[in-house]
Amino acid sequence: MAEVQQKDGGKKKGKQKKMNIRVDFTPMVDMNMLLLTFFMLCTTMSKPQTMEISMPSNDKTLTEQERDKVAASRAITIILGGEDRVYYYTGEPNYEDWTSLQETSYADDGLRAMLLGRNQEVVAKIRELKKEKIDTGMSDEEYDKRAGEIKDAKTAPIVIIKATDDSTYKNLVDALDEMHICSINKYAIVDITEGDEWLVENYEKKGELTDQIDRDQM
Repeated sequence: MAEVQQKDGGKKKGKQKKMNIRVDFTPMVDMNMLLLTFFMLCTTMSKPQTMEISMPSNDKTLTEQERDKVAASRAITIILGGEDRVYYYTGEPNYEDWTSLQETSYADDGLRAMLLGRNQEVVAKIRELKKEKIDTGMSDEEYDKRAGEIKDAKTAPIVIIKATDDSTYKNLVDALDEMHICSINKYAIVDITEGDEWLVENYEKKGELTDQIDRDQM
């Protein structure tokens, strides 16, 4: 509340009187406390983001070789390079064929199109589930449960993301965004190996490293 105080000072009539204005901020303190309490009670705390980890199968009827074969058929390895370049290969790395490593981009028709193509069965079912949620008024809890079951299908791809020293933090964020957009439920960020770095170098040199090895073995 503002309060105006006038001072005469014993001066002659006709002279303008001086006024001192004092503002009382006590009501503002009370209002700030009420607002703070309101936001503390009404704000929803952010939930931690978690990543599901695919554990080894306990099925003893499958041999170790068969389990590795199934995992390799679903695996997609993405290598983040410098200058916003991105590479990938499916299954196990083929060091003898430099064309097994393919280059794409972060555009919609690049990395996203590749992942959607590999995960098209899951993507189609998720699209149908979203439509069902709108039509039936399905709860968020029920939707999340059923979506998780769809994404955990045995045919769904498993993506391994590896970043080179020349890649940027933005490249990693863009790759993780594509995991969400393409309904990839199982993915992991791991350190790049010397073999993967060799694959990238051999790709850049159009297979010269492979040819050099073949000449040395002759």
